[in-house]
Amino acid sequence: MPNRPQPMFPEHDTQAFWDAAKTSQLTYQVCKDCSTVVFSPRAHCTDCGSENLDRRVSKGAGTVYTYSVVRQNRVPAFAEMGAYAVAYVDLDEGFRMLTNIVGVGDPTKDVHIGQRVQVEFEAQDSGEYPIPVFRPV
Repeated sequence: MPNRPQPMFPEHDTQAFWDAAKTSQLTYQVCKDCSTVVFSPRAHCTDCGSENLDRRVSKGAGTVYTYSVVRQNRVPAFAEMGAYAVAYVDLDEGFRMLTNIVGVGDPTKDVHIGQRVQVEFEAQDSGEYPIPVFRPV
C-alpha cells in the first residue's frame, strides 16, 4: 500500500471533506439556491456562484467513466505498486471524481468502462487522513 500524499492545512475549502474521510464518509456539496451538485469541495457553487452550499454524504457507489493504467512510476510512494489504475468515477449522486481502482489482480484486464465500483478508505502510514479509493463490486 503506498503512502499517498496527505492534505496540507489550513485549507478552508477541503477541511470538512478530509475530516469526513476520517470517519469513512465521502462527502459532496449541493447548492441550496440552484440545486447544482458541487465536487471538488469549494466555497461557492460552480454554476451560480452562491456560497449557500449544503454538505451531503455519498453512498459511495458509482461507475467507472474512464481510466488509465500507470505502468511505471518513479515517485517513491508509488514505485513499488507496479501497474495501477487511475480512474474517473461517476458517483450515483451526480458528481465525478478522480481516484484509484483497487482490489484487482491485473488493472490492464480487470478494470473497464461502465464497471460498478464502491468507495473504501485506504489508511495511510504517513498521515491521519485516509484516501478514498474504489473497488469493483
